[in-house]
Amino acid sequence: MSGSLLSAAEIDEFFARLAARDPTPVTELLYSNVFTLLVAVVLSAQATDVGVNKATKSLFAIADNPASMAALGAEGIAQHIKTVGLFNTKARNVAALSKQLLDQHGGAVPHDRVALEALPGVGRKTANVVLNVAFGEKTIAVDTHIFRVGNRTGLAPGKTPRQVEDILIAVVPDRWALHAHHWLILHGRYVCKARQPDCAYCVVRDICRFPGKP
Repeated sequence: MSGSLLSAAEIDEFFARLAARDPTPVTELLYSNVFTLLVAVVLSAQATDVGVNKATKSLFAIADNPASMAALGAEGIAQHIKTVGLFNTKARNVAALSKQLLDQHGGAVPHDRVALEALPGVGRKTANVVLNVAFGEKTIAVDTHIFRVGNRTGLAPGKTPRQVEDILIAVVPDRWALHAHHWLILHGRYVCKARQPDCAYCVVRDICRFPGKP
């Protein structure tokens, strides 16, 4: 069972068109190394990339590695990220994960899903982003944008993010798998928007199964 409402040929064409529009998609989070990427992704939960980038500019200028971040402590980190939602909880998690990286991984971000998800504040979605962006794995981190696009288009209809992820992993052709995550996020962020999708500008409009498109 693929779970997709689209045929294999339609799915291939779906990603071919997204790829033609944006051949080399990248995350919009700003980072300088694997550690700052991890922190930025942790902070991005229930926040916009733009908002996170504003907050991390001053934070990463003084703490771009686990040792300097742990030295800041939760209170010090919080001073830099007050504009980000749930900043106190996130500051505690960033301080704790920094210490855990020092204590258990020699200060390096592990290239391992289980180890990543064992870090404070890191769930499956965050681990998937780090594995994809930093380590080049063909993972798909299902955020609100991908969940919406998967369901709305019929590409990967599912009741939970994990269902959508599993369907996408099963149906996305291997040649598109590395960048599928970013293509879908960007499509959801700028075209297939939550309240009013810009169907007139959509490159996959004729493939999409959304019954509400004009």
